[in-house]
Amino acid sequence: MVSRLALILITLFWVTMNVLLWRSEFGQRNPVGSLVPPELVWHKVLTAPDDSSLEIVHHGKKIGYCHWMANVGKEQATGKTMDEDLQPEGLVEQLTGYGVDLDGGVTVGDLPNRLRFNLDMRFTTNHVWQEFNARFTLRPNAWEIHAAAVQQTLQLKIEDGRSQFEHIFSFADLQNPQALLREFAGPFPLTLLGTVGLPSGSGRISAAALGLTWEARNDWIKVGHTPVRAYRLWARVLDQFQVAVFVSRVGEILRVELPDELLLINDELTGL
Repeated sequence: MVSRLALILITLFWVTMNVLLWRSEFGQRNPVGSLVPPELVWHKVLTAPDDSSLEIVHHGKKIGYCHWMANVGKEQATGKTMDEDLQPEGLVEQLTGYGVDLDGGVTVGDLPNRLRFNLDMRFTTNHVWQEFNARFTLRPNAWEIHAAAVQQTLQLKIEDGRSQFEHIFSFADLQNPQALLREFAGPFPLTLLGTVGLPSGSGRISAAALGLTWEARNDWIKVGHTPVRAYRLWARVLDQFQVAVFVSRVGEILRVELPDELLLINDELTGL
């Protein structure tokens, strides 16, 4: 009798704990589709403990790879940056900002060489971007971009192995793509703007149109056959193109959906 009673109590305890665990994970505290502050999700992305290795897929075909790395900038109270392994005990650290690096390569059509790219962005402690650098290499050609929030400028450098072109644009210039194309490529390319969603007529693109307004929600993503809780960041570019980023609960990039069926998929998902 005592053994049966003990078995019943143990069973009830096990069922109760599983119900409580299920409610904490799948209950209505954070129902699917409920809004989440985008700042919360971006903070998790910028402080993610692990890097994200992503396959690049276009129209269902793998064309390359990339590696996403987030890092947190810290310095000593004296203002000098220090390696974490060499820091003495008890030293007070001060947060200086955040950084994101993305590097990889893709196959471009039938070209024999891969397009290699490296991008990095730097943010303040309140997640406002300060600096953006990008380099694209398709031998013998190379393109470099450097943008700075303080100077409100974007520097473009192009090399083809024999010559080099360099120009600095103000952010105000970038709001008028028609004028830029007319200056550097003549009137004919203006007719091509409509094919990529940019206005081909006269006028300027507003700063709001160039920027991204992000929305974040609770969502699911499948890992193998198992649905796993995730965040979904969503934005619209130029009021036409949609961008979606699925982020794990600890900030790891799981999936990125870009226009023209371009996907970035975490290799932990593709390997299952």
